[in-house]
Amino acid sequence: MNTVSKSNELMQLLNGENIHHQLSVPQLVEKILQRNEGILTSSGAVRAKTGKYTGRSPQDKFIVEEASSKDKIEWGKVNQPISEESFDRLYGKVLDYLQQKEELFVFNGYAGADRKHRLPIQVINELAWHNLFAHQLFIRPEDGELSGHNPEFTIVSAPHFKADPAVDGTHSETFIIVSFEKRIVLIGGTEYAGEMKKSIFSVMNYVLPESDILSMHCSANVGLEGDVALFFGLSGTGKTTLSADPNRRLIGDDEHGWSPNGVFNIEGGCYAKCIGLTREKEPQIFDAIRFGSVLENVVVDDDTRASDYEDASMTENTRAAYPLQAMENIVDPSVAGHPNTIVFLTADAFGVLPPISKLTKEQAMYHFLSGYTSKLAGTERGITSPEATFSTCFGSPFLPLPAIRYAEMLGKKIDEHNAQVYLVNTGWTGGEYGVGSRMKLSYTRSMVQAALEGELTHVETKTDEIFGLHIPHHVPGVPDEVLQPKKTWMNEDAYESKAKELAYKFNENFKKFSMMTGEIETKGGPLV
Repeated sequence: MNTVSKSNELMQLLNGENIHHQLSVPQLVEKILQRNEGILTSSGAVRAKTGKYTGRSPQDKFIVEEASSKDKIEWGKVNQPISEESFDRLYGKVLDYLQQKEELFVFNGYAGADRKHRLPIQVINELAWHNLFAHQLFIRPEDGELSGHNPEFTIVSAPHFKADPAVDGTHSETFIIVSFEKRIVLIGGTEYAGEMKKSIFSVMNYVLPESDILSMHCSANVGLEGDVALFFGLSGTGKTTLSADPNRRLIGDDEHGWSPNGVFNIEGGCYAKCIGLTREKEPQIFDAIRFGSVLENVVVDDDTRASDYEDASMTENTRAAYPLQAMENIVDPSVAGHPNTIVFLTADAFGVLPPISKLTKEQAMYHFLSGYTSKLAGTERGITSPEATFSTCFGSPFLPLPAIRYAEMLGKKIDEHNAQVYLVNTGWTGGEYGVGSRMKLSYTRSMVQAALEGELTHVETKTDEIFGLHIPHHVPGVPDEVLQPKKTWMNEDAYESKAKELAYKFNENFKKFSMMTGEIETKGGPLV
């Protein structure tokens, strides 16, 4: 099938009698309940189940190998190629499948809160609750904008359509395929709504750098004086907790661009983890889950329809999707100036990284490329002791371009805007996991607050002899001895052995970048 005939088929689909364009939230909720796609909970949110796929399917994600983009993509396990022929054939099957459906749902909106750099998108859904998800997660058009809306990327989502790997060139029944040339994201075989969100993020990670905009997997907030902070960190590092500061307004919790004008949110909503959620711990998230929100795989009481956020019987990865406007203390629209402070969060279960350290530009680029944290025993099958895990740029599953390109853009922007960068360890102190204890949240909050308020910009520091990090001698509200990891261990020899073990893992992981990074490794990495 050629591009022209496919385009005609898409237009035919969009003009069909079974299409519902731009339904409102109440209309979508009515459709969800009528079609038995979900239930209404006591908070007013819709709860849907995603079946056997309760998370992303990274092995089933592909990029079409096309002349216009193939030399730009960093091909590998993350960015798997699929042929144009396989894509065209599968795309045609999906469109034919959707033509037969009694109802389809279309959302038109944007990715990117900065009007100068936003991407017009379109989402075509087989399921009404997926369309409600898209409505809440992406940026909704304002009155009058739809008349001039011309989508530059279209998601075609058919979760009940299953691929035939032997015929379609996929690895399983599930597929998430991006064609940068045809500007299509094709999703099938999975009901996990997060695939739509992350597919558009991957698209933005390809599109934005072409305009000299750094795309980032981070949260962002702004202080009373207009100072902007970015928080990078993998799951379990405290990114959501630390960026939700009552004294600062939230720009966004997950995806951002850094343009010549400043920072902007890529999304119009939040996709928060729900497991263990309580009003006491995270009141903003808890209270945002109301009418119009979507709950994924949350256990709900049959009689009261109350959500049980402690119950992980369906999955640990329970989620809530809601618009940013459901939260208080936000920046609206989600744009702000250039970052003053950048925080890299890690939960070091080896207990050897300082609780806070200042980074040079080269160290910032090194730790950005490394994206380190720890997986703990019991979190995944087969993990019996803490394991170092590295996710390039704190978001390797979503980066189509070579990682060094994002790191070089970060280094350039740090120089241009004199941003202060800190590595904050929210993990263990006084010993590794099982021996030491988790860093007190009150200490971490004090350290982050001192960094954000500029109190650490010119303080005296000590250079860590193994990692080369610059550790402040004093931070208000934190005992001085806590700042030096070696002093918190009972046995200094045990500390040095464990620290060198982690430094070795950093060095081994960084070998894949050594041919590209020059002095980033020599100036930014461990000293041993």
